[in-house]
Amino acid sequence: MTTQAEKKQMRSAARLYAVQALFQMEVSGQPVETIQREFETHRFGEIFDDVKMAEGDIEHFRSLVDSAVNFQARIDQMTNRALVAKWPIDRIDPVLRALFRAAGAEMVNMDTPSKVVINEFIDVAKAFFPEGKEAKFANAVLDHMAREAKPESL
Repeated sequence: MTTQAEKKQMRSAARLYAVQALFQMEVSGQPVETIQREFETHRFGEIFDDVKMAEGDIEHFRSLVDSAVNFQARIDQMTNRALVAKWPIDRIDPVLRALFRAAGAEMVNMDTPSKVVINEFIDVAKAFFPEGKEAKFANAVLDHMAREAKPESL
């Protein structure tokens, strides 16, 4: 039986994997089904540099990726409104773009409180950019996106 803490860890891992999958889709041009199957079959629980990767919540992963793809135009518009005019979404780092799409998917299509989404995806940003200012940038953009997507939950 899975504990509450294990479920939380699996959802956190699913968010990280969703960002990776969305990035990989953009870079490789592969369809969503191919990427999802690869992650579910090979990435979840993979041993990488002698470290076993976390198991992800497959349903949450699928929901994030599918929603990011299906609502991409809406999410990208929300992201653009949160960015400075000189930096439209197509000019930002592709990992951050994937992060904003995954977080936006959770904001617009799931019942997760905005504060949880923001905190979880700031942690994802820190995992990808441990020494950079990207986490603070992501926090500001995600906060703006959350105010638009779910103003009642902040």
